[in-house]
Formats: sequence, structure tokens, C-alpha cells
Amino acid sequence: MPARIAVITDSSSCLPDIVASRWAIGVVQIQLNLDGQFDDENRFDRGDVIDAMRAGRTITTAPPDPGAFFWTYQEAAASGATAIVSIHISGRMSDTVRAAREAAQQVRIPVHVLDSRTTGMSLGFAAVAAARTAAAGGDADRVIEAAERRCASSTEFIYVDTLEYLRRGGRIGAAQAMLGTAFSIKPLLTVKNGEVAPLARVPGTRRALAKMVDLAVKKSGGFRADIAVTRFGASDHELEIGRQIERRVPAMAESLVVEASTVIGAHLGPGALGITVSPVG
Repeated sequence: MPARIAVITDSSSCLPDIVASRWAIGVVQIQLNLDGQFDDENRFDRGDVIDAMRAGRTITTAPPDPGAFFWTYQEAAASGATAIVSIHISGRMSDTVRAAREAAQQVRIPVHVLDSRTTGMSLGFAAVAAARTAAAGGDADRVIEAAERRCASSTEFIYVDTLEYLRRGGRIGAAQAMLGTAFSIKPLLTVKNGEVAPLARVPGTRRALAKMVDLAVKKSGGFRADIAVTRFGASDHELEIGRQIERRVPAMAESLVVEASTVIGAHLGPGALGITVSPVG
């Protein structure tokens, strides 16, 4: 019997349910704590979380319990998987990889746990690339290679209204140096070496978003790429950003507008927007 490789990721991948279902990708939920209510992030209403953040209420995040990984792995094995590739948010941002590795030791089939060194749709596109390879009959090594190649080549461009939420959550990384930015100067960020890093300072929201689009178009470099625009709460910008990118990146493979996971949004803050450029092949 040929090997069947299951692909598992976590909710920071921002994968829409329809995409995860299409490619049979298991998604383990990262945890959110809002005023002492602790649960899977998908059990919280996004609007309520945004309102709570604006009101200054206490919000923290935590990795999934190893048990959540164990039962997800067990379900994959019971469904006929002969091995699992489990790819997750950067270990410099979360202990999710540690929890996955702890659970992997208790499963009877091989479980390969990968630290993506990124998050968001860079992780999401990597999970889809891995699942495509698995669906085409690839063995575990080929599935791992597909995931790692996407992680290494993908880029996150991130706009935030303020760095305050990253500071509160302790995920500010090298962007700490931008904390003194004036209110009118908007920070653009990226993910580098597994953590949030500064990219540029731009005066005003519209100029910052235009700069982010320019950077994304330049990154695509005329090569075929999957591109996602990620938002945390609806704004007036994400659809126009998507249209601009479609006009300026003719070699685009897939274009998505997705909601940021609530856990990511809890660290970036209301109004955050991102663009993921993930070269294909």
C-alpha cells in the first residue's frame, strides 16, 4: 500500500476553512485568554475580541495543549495516514512546536514536526504546498521539502496602526527599535529569522499601505506566486490592495483575502493588514 501523508498545521496559518477542507489539512487551535476565559481561538467572536482590545482589556495567548495535537495525530492515523508532517508557527513566537513534538512522541506512526520560522499565510501556503505534494503521492521527504521550500521563499509584509499590542504581548522582537515612532509615522514590519522585524517607517496610513503594495509587487519579481491579503477586522483598504496587486502581478497563481487568526490579531492590533508573497515552484 502506498504511503499516505497527513498534513497538520495550527490556526496561526490563517487558512480559510474551505481551503483546509479542500486539502484535508488538520488545523490545531492556538489558545486565547480573554479576561480569564481560556479556550480555542476559533471559539471567540472576532468582533468581541477587537472591542476588548480597544477597551484595553486583558488578552493573552498560549500554545495548544499537547493533548490537542495527540488526538489530531491519532485521528489522522485512524483515517489511514502512514506518516504525518506537522508544520507550525515559528518557535521564536510560540511554544506550539514544542507542544507538537511532545505529542508526536506518543503516536504510533512517524510524525515530522517542522518549525516554519514564520506565521500567517506564509505558513498557510506552506501547508497547502505540502498537502498538494501529499495528494500527488509524494512521500514524507518530498512533503517536507515542499513545505520547507515555501517557508523559506515566502515573505510577510505587515502594517500595524501601533506597535503597542506587539509590545504588550512580548512578540515585538527586533521591531522594539521602532517603539519611539511618532504617531503619524506608521511602521511596516516583516518576519525575519523567525520573529517580527522592522521594515520601514512611512508617514501616514495611505502612504504606508501603498509602500507595502510596492514591496509586495517587487518581491513577486515577475515570478508566479500565491498572494494573500490578510486583515484583522474589516477596513476600507484590503479589497483595494487586492485589486492593485492583481493588476500589477500578472503572474499571480492564487489570490486570497483572508481574516488573520484571532491570536495573530491579538498581537498586531485592530486595523492590522498584511500581504503574503509565496513564490510557486
